[in-house]
Amino acid sequence: MKVIICGAGQVGWQIARHLSGERNDVTVVDSNPDLVRRATDSLDVQGIAGFASYPDILDRAGARDADMIIAATHSDEVNMVTCQVAHSVFAIPRKIARLRSQSYLDAIYSDLYRRDHMPIDVVISPEKEVADAALQRLSAPSAFDTETFLDGKAQLLGISIEEACPVVNTPLRQLTDLFSTLRSIVVGVRRDGSLFAPEAGDQLFVGDECYVFCHVEDVSRTMEIFGKSHKTQDRVVLVGGGNVGLAVAEALEKRAHRVRAKVIEKNRKIAEHAADVLERTIVLHGDGLDRALLAEANISRADAVLAVTDDDKTNMLAAVRAKAEGCPMAVALINDPTLVPLMGPLGIDAYINPRATTVSSILRHIRHGRVRAVYSIGDAEAEMIEAEVLSTSPLAGQLIRDIDFPEGVLVGAVNKEGKLHKPTGKLRIEEGDVVALFAMSADVPEVERLLQVSIDFF
Repeated sequence: MKVIICGAGQVGWQIARHLSGERNDVTVVDSNPDLVRRATDSLDVQGIAGFASYPDILDRAGARDADMIIAATHSDEVNMVTCQVAHSVFAIPRKIARLRSQSYLDAIYSDLYRRDHMPIDVVISPEKEVADAALQRLSAPSAFDTETFLDGKAQLLGISIEEACPVVNTPLRQLTDLFSTLRSIVVGVRRDGSLFAPEAGDQLFVGDECYVFCHVEDVSRTMEIFGKSHKTQDRVVLVGGGNVGLAVAEALEKRAHRVRAKVIEKNRKIAEHAADVLERTIVLHGDGLDRALLAEANISRADAVLAVTDDDKTNMLAAVRAKAEGCPMAVALINDPTLVPLMGPLGIDAYINPRATTVSSILRHIRHGRVRAVYSIGDAEAEMIEAEVLSTSPLAGQLIRDIDFPEGVLVGAVNKEGKLHKPTGKLRIEEGDVVALFAMSADVPEVERLLQVSIDFF
């Protein structure tokens, strides 16, 4: 597949890294020659320095025979015009654009992206993706990472293994024997900085970070088995009332289970806008690092604080201050991945990486086959892939034990006609089933082959 990626920033670079690693023909376009040079030096991609919306630049990038264009520059308008030029001049079949401005994303203007208007096939909103990720973190407060799959029936949980964990040093196959009715499976383990797909004889050790795929009804029990508490978040404080904070607060207001939320916003104009939009949420104008203001927000009685301003260091300090004032759980929005190792020493429970959430969202739309969801794990180390099994797939009609999966691939669950099944060797995968697969990045191309993706491109 020939792909043009416009924008060589964090998101564009990561997408280029994924696609070039899967032997696609990738060209990166950016107006900053240094970013283009970084991409071409570190990845197997071609690079063009220039403005992505210029037809001659896209022509040089190979637009005449490209299969897809991904517009992920820093400018919404450049991304939109790039897709228009790609459609009108070069007839590129698939066009994906990242748009930040909420006005462009308003549902009442959705006709704008029709093929005869502004032909964009997929619009990605980083703010919406990040807000969804923040809500996911609240759904499993003791997990450092989480994502839902299979129409909300399954959840991927990132769990840190501590000394209090009851199943430390227990072979994974024994977990199946001890908890036979538990619909969960350990699909990934990070040990000493390296992520791998575990085998049945592997054990979990203190300091490991494991990824567990489980039925949503078994989340509480799974967390208890791994030594973690699981309680609902009834009181939440949001530091930052911009696009992300506002989206999270609005979602919390719509929940059937009442959540008392308070928003702290430093910018008066943004705070006033949030107060106008929100109905039941208290909005406080001031600095989220101000101890007195945190006390006014009742931070000591809050179940969680989400620091989601546009400044990483502010988010980290606000999370640390909230914890110091008695808040049991702190989640910080972190753009710079080099700051992530500081999360543990600072006592921050979880973080949200906008780059990873946006990359996951884009990957969902560019994977071959009936791929319904993709979640990028860690620093693009692995993916959780949800896909429908086609009649042409080598998986169809096979027992799981008879399928020649690569070592880095594990089945998390199988959804048959709306019912979730825990993967066992004697479970047969049929056409129309939806499977959730954990795959190390190097094994993703083989997963796509097993899904027979070239037959049915979406």
